[in-house]
Amino acid sequence: METTSRTVAHAPAGDGGPQSASVRRPVDGYLLAPFPWYGLDEAFTGPRWLMQVGTSADGAVEHGSIGHGDEPSVRNEFVSGSVDETKEKFAVVVTVAASPVRRSADGTGLLEATSVSSAAWLAGVGLLSFTWPGQMDHSLRDDWLEQQTETAWVLADDLSGPDWSTLSLPVDGVPASFHYRESEFGWVLAGSTRQGVHVGAYGRGMSAYGLGFATVEDIAAYA
Repeated sequence: METTSRTVAHAPAGDGGPQSASVRRPVDGYLLAPFPWYGLDEAFTGPRWLMQVGTSADGAVEHGSIGHGDEPSVRNEFVSGSVDETKEKFAVVVTVAASPVRRSADGTGLLEATSVSSAAWLAGVGLLSFTWPGQMDHSLRDDWLEQQTETAWVLADDLSGPDWSTLSLPVDGVPASFHYRESEFGWVLAGSTRQGVHVGAYGRGMSAYGLGFATVEDIAAYA
């Protein structure tokens, strides 16, 4: 997906540490979307927060993310499996507008279609953005992230492959089928809705098996 990100609230800080939990970003980009946003349903009663929207080259909002639970920090292998890891429980829901192949605004090219694979890739990359092998030098993280991002795309492009299983979860109260996988970094899932959007999600410390998704009635309330 050729998109750019706007209103990024939770990208890893340059030194590998978490950003301040007090950071909040405007809701403006979310309000510009011509599609409904999804988050966890009312069974989740914890904190909710905006993360980022992604736009096409012509400025149209194509996808965005909403966080639930603890605002995640970068995890490395030193805390993996330790008691500290259990303190961080979060799930991020990614909404992606379902779009066919279409011409760019200037008519000079074609924009890539979006699919469930697009949601799976965005969710996979989102999880990676909060992961950092602790033994790795900071200067090598970009190379590691590029390699892992490519792996996430390969996995997302083969949702029927052995790395994925099927999980049924409610979407607006109706059971829906999702592609699901777990890794050492957390879990990722992706599926579609009846509202013309694809939904991806990722998280750790919070089980995916008990989640449900619902349309966000008032995105402005998240600001």
